[in-house]
Amino acid sequence: MIKTNKLNVGDSSENGQITIIDEDRLCYLVKSDSKGAVGLRTISKALLQEFVTFMEQHPEVPTTDIRFKISGQSDIDKYEYGYGATLVTMAKMILGQEKILRLAKRANRFHLSPLQRIFYGAPGTGKSYAIKKLTEGKNVIRTTFHPDSDYSTFVGAYKPTTKQVPVFSTYGEKAVAVKGADGQQITEDRIIYEFVDQAFLQAYTNAWKLYAQAVKEGKQPEEQYLVIEEINRGNCAQIFGDLFQLLDRDEEGFSEYPIKADKDMKKYLDSVFTNMVFLNAPALCGMNSEETAVKIRKGEILVLPSNLYIWATMNTSDQSLFPIDSAFKRRWDWEYVPIHNCNKGWRIAVNNDEYDWWDFIEKINEQIGSTTNSEDKKLGYFFCKADNDGIISAEKFVSKVIFYLWNDVFKDFGFDNDIFKDEDGKELSFNKFYTTDNGETKIAESKVELFLKNLGIEVLNKEDNTGNNNE
Repeated sequence: MIKTNKLNVGDSSENGQITIIDEDRLCYLVKSDSKGAVGLRTISKALLQEFVTFMEQHPEVPTTDIRFKISGQSDIDKYEYGYGATLVTMAKMILGQEKILRLAKRANRFHLSPLQRIFYGAPGTGKSYAIKKLTEGKNVIRTTFHPDSDYSTFVGAYKPTTKQVPVFSTYGEKAVAVKGADGQQITEDRIIYEFVDQAFLQAYTNAWKLYAQAVKEGKQPEEQYLVIEEINRGNCAQIFGDLFQLLDRDEEGFSEYPIKADKDMKKYLDSVFTNMVFLNAPALCGMNSEETAVKIRKGEILVLPSNLYIWATMNTSDQSLFPIDSAFKRRWDWEYVPIHNCNKGWRIAVNNDEYDWWDFIEKINEQIGSTTNSEDKKLGYFFCKADNDGIISAEKFVSKVIFYLWNDVFKDFGFDNDIFKDEDGKELSFNKFYTTDNGETKIAESKVELFLKNLGIEVLNKEDNTGNNNE
């Protein structure tokens, strides 16, 4: 518990408006100088301690509201609450501005969103769209994992790049710049090797820049988001490497365990953070705050700042591509995005008739669930997006939906169900959805119509064929 006796006679606030003139066991005598109006006030130490404790426990409450939040909560005489601004200023003198910022950051983090978060669900449920809406207007760097992703493509590495360099010629023992007829120095493109930062380092360095600038100005740092699409399509253990250790965050949002940067990364970070001072960096692993800040700035260690959010999407239907181990999973918050009707009024257009897209989604998902006993292969509302007029054409429906159902969902379970029957009772195989006319391949819309009717999808009445396509 912070004690009020940390204030001593002669102490002043940063703005000079409050100065401690005298004190005894119970009270402070304070000189207040606000906008030229000077006065003396007696402030109870017990009352001041109430403000200090409240500000520690409720850093999210605006300072202008603290007086009213505390009023009536204890037996202390409340006449001094008329000096609310003085009490808040004195409490800040005790806590220190840096601790106020740390507490506010922590409150901000707990009241908003998890730092590491994976949105998961069936394909087309709107996971990416959910992240897009939540991060609208924020600083966002986006990347996508795939089977060839590795540490260098996620973090950075030396790569050959093209750079214009001056052309020199030898004159005796000297190198002389070659100039053109206009007197200008001639340059040429030359391949050199430079450290090229990738999505992680781009987000990491920008987050620290935003953090340092905010602390310098006494403000909350802006949030930096690193969004990873399809996180389980890559080998996470290989891609993250030793960055895995950074995902353990303390209560203030910083990495609890820093890692050492290799020489190439250290050199790069040192150049990016030149002349930048990290105020209020966390004290880690036996290092004090100042030592930690210096090592971060020089690129000797990596520490995730509290304003760096790493969010990802994962299709549950792809979870067998690269299994994610339990140690990695524990470091993330998981948010399930269910299949739901987005009420956009989308329709499937076939043979001059229209069928309700959500009606189809509900009925085909019922078949998928009963056949596979799994949620992973079901279709989300955004699995196949309509055009601006709210129409899903027969061509798009076959190429995206029918192809997926025949080749990824029911292929391993057979096509014995009545929904896969042709008019003659034989199997409605995938090739029947196409027909050839004078060498031109077209969609056999009659087969699409048959499949929808087999599912029990009714034709929409013309007056019902309305809707909007606003996301």
